[in-house]
Amino acid sequence: MKKDILEQFVQEILESRDINRDGLDAFKRKLSKKYKVDCPKNVALLKTYHKLVKEKTQEYNPEIEVLLRTRPVRSLSGIVNVSILTKPYPCPGECIFCPTEKDIPKSYLKNEPAVQRAILNNYSPSKQIKTRLTSLQQTGHPIDKIELRIIGGTWSYYKKAYQEWFIKESIRTCNEFNKNNSSKKQNLKQLQKQNETAKARIVGITVETRPDYIDIEEIERMRTLGITRVELGVQSIYNNVLKLNKRGHNVDATIQATKLLKNAGFKVSYQIMPNLPGSNFKKDVTMFKEIFTNPDFMPDLLKIYPLALVKNCPLYKIYKQGKYKPYSKVQLAKLLIEIKKQIPNWCRVERIIRDIPAIQIIEGGTKTSNLREVVQKQMKEQGIQCQCIRCKEVGNNYNPKEKLYLFRKDYNASGGKEIFLSFENKKRTLLYSMLRLRLPKELSSFGVLKNASIIREVHTYGQMTSIGSTSSSSQHKGLGKKLIKEAERITKKEFKLKKIAIIASVGTRKYYSSKLQYRLKNTYMVKELK
Repeated sequence: MKKDILEQFVQEILESRDINRDGLDAFKRKLSKKYKVDCPKNVALLKTYHKLVKEKTQEYNPEIEVLLRTRPVRSLSGIVNVSILTKPYPCPGECIFCPTEKDIPKSYLKNEPAVQRAILNNYSPSKQIKTRLTSLQQTGHPIDKIELRIIGGTWSYYKKAYQEWFIKESIRTCNEFNKNNSSKKQNLKQLQKQNETAKARIVGITVETRPDYIDIEEIERMRTLGITRVELGVQSIYNNVLKLNKRGHNVDATIQATKLLKNAGFKVSYQIMPNLPGSNFKKDVTMFKEIFTNPDFMPDLLKIYPLALVKNCPLYKIYKQGKYKPYSKVQLAKLLIEIKKQIPNWCRVERIIRDIPAIQIIEGGTKTSNLREVVQKQMKEQGIQCQCIRCKEVGNNYNPKEKLYLFRKDYNASGGKEIFLSFENKKRTLLYSMLRLRLPKELSSFGVLKNASIIREVHTYGQMTSIGSTSSSSQHKGLGKKLIKEAERITKKEFKLKKIAIIASVGTRKYYSSKLQYRLKNTYMVKELK
């Protein structure tokens, strides 16, 4: 298709005042008939629009970005996720369920989408990020609020020099994205400072590691690197199951790691694996009940990874001997429904299945790639509504006329008091914004957190809106600021404390300092309450 025809399409779309996403396809078909050409894809139209803006023949218009955006779900949670893999490296574990492939990080498979992107980019953090951000930008997604997820096995087992290099390269790439300047000679703190005002700001960094690798020294190191969330490979909370599967740690390690991380303000995510040898359907259901009733656990986020049986793991030999049987599709769907019934409204279920190609899975319900949709359909038929954060996020359902209500949930967890604040609609079917406030009973080893409450998370949901702009999304409406003010009131009036801290990522520091008068102290944003 000729470039001038694409430009004409863009011009007519811009001039049409009443067009929306529902009517976009019909409008494009009308134009295609008018110009006697094939109907262009949104990606091609966006590329043309970006070119016109760059050439300054067309003014920037955020509405057309939203209109032509492909797969809007990628930024419906208010941020964009960018997952990058670390290089292949030995693993300290000997888990019988864990696959091993040459030149692939332990527990990952070469056919997984994220792994394929990493291989194509030679595991370079810079190249992986550039590839992802370019793709997001070309498809109309804002890229100024990046949740960086570093995957590839046990982060804490990698050499410290590699960890720092990996983080520095990641931040530098975000700082330089769409720019010509280079900051290779800058140290970590300088790069973090620059990201506070960069176009592509890092609003969170997640790493995955084993519970037995978490101690005070590791937590301090993580904070220096700017990490804000930790995914713990818990797998099971039963010692006999952990031992049988050669996990290499016991449940006490999970309890201690969870406590240390929460007291330092981290968001804690659990990776749990139902269908392990030594467990069964009833035991798996009971495990999730205990996870959300026993104060020793209570994770903020959850990834349910039912065991996917593949050939290149020790468990395959046990399976061939007839000593292990994976859950069927029917059993697994039933189990996941029972699990979802247990999830409280303050937890977010991020996944219910690993992204492993079905062709590599030997047998069982994990071969069903659309398992989430299957489970959702069955729950709807049974009249069951999951209360987790992901299932209630407002998404594209924002209604500026709908009245919002402030809700509060107090619960004890990991030797401290947690308060979950949220803005929701009256029926509590839509979640707009949330905040996690913690008062540790045991004061943190971090001096800056002494005699302070700590905000572990603030998040406003809905279609992501660029920093400094407004739209029909629930973002940038002051909801987060109101929740923080309420957290400050609770800290001062109820906890009788005069200090509050936030575990802020480098890309959010500017917001807290300029909008709410917080100050950076030892990697935390801190405010004295008068």
